[in-house]
Amino acid sequence: TTIAFFPQVIKTWKTRKTEDISLGMFLILCFGTFLWFTYGLLGKDLPLILANGITLVLAFIILIFKIKYK
Repeated sequence: TTIAFFPQVIKTWKTRKTEDISLGMFLILCFGTFLWFTYGLLGKDLPLILANGITLVLAFIILIFKIKYK
């Protein structure tokens, strides 16, 4: 599930189309993933840190594309 957003990143990057992507959903997703990432850091839990770090980067890229190509 960590790399599930990778195809969306590629598609959004290639097409520059984001009208079907929910801004609210990606804002909430990024915030929630950031909280899990922080929780992993505080608990020194490497699997939580890695999984949520990668997910956060991919979701944040999509969020940036959504804002940039609105």
